[in-house]
Amino acid sequence: MSSAAGEDYSGYRYPHSETNPSHGILLQPTFDILEDYFANSQRSRRVFDLGCGNGSVASLLTAKGYDVTGIDPSKEGIAQAKSAYPNLRLEIGSAYDDLAGRYGSFPAVISLEVVEHVYAPRDYARTLFDLVEPGGIAVLSTPYHGYIKNVALALSGKMDSHFTALWDHGHIKFWSIKTLGTLLVEAGFEAPSFRRVGRVPPLAKSMIAIAIKPSV
Repeated sequence: MSSAAGEDYSGYRYPHSETNPSHGILLQPTFDILEDYFANSQRSRRVFDLGCGNGSVASLLTAKGYDVTGIDPSKEGIAQAKSAYPNLRLEIGSAYDDLAGRYGSFPAVISLEVVEHVYAPRDYARTLFDLVEPGGIAVLSTPYHGYIKNVALALSGKMDSHFTALWDHGHIKFWSIKTLGTLLVEAGFEAPSFRRVGRVPPLAKSMIAIAIKPSV
């Protein structure tokens, strides 16, 4: 993905078209959130996957009866997706593009483990907001950070691996419930709710934010 700042994620690597270990803690809660939302909203089961990577999550959602559209800036990721899942609408694109102008808006948008990679999170959040229909839902995840977990990381000597300094295109933003909630409210969403997943809540691996776009 490229922006005015010149960052480029087109070379982000995906070794295969399957899910990765983080999906083991993220997918079932995400699926449950979507099922609850659509069961109560009676909207068409259309989902936009913002940062679809190699298409593995979009494929699982399609198998559950969702009509999925997705974008990702990684050329390798989209190549993997098109090879493994040729019938899905997954294309190269960026969270800095006018995606709503290109694809329209959706009852639900998911964005799993993406926001920690973006240089301009307010631009990302604005795109996310525009993609969601009024009254619709955004579901996004990111590694969890809080005081107890941060202390545990420091004491365990795992800070270097956690902060991924040597990972090209790795994590550059480290979110707490407070900061991610602030980002989403600034973008126009109602105050989000959060689920912490993986381990006990104070040491959770990731958190899932559920944000509703106001109806009016």
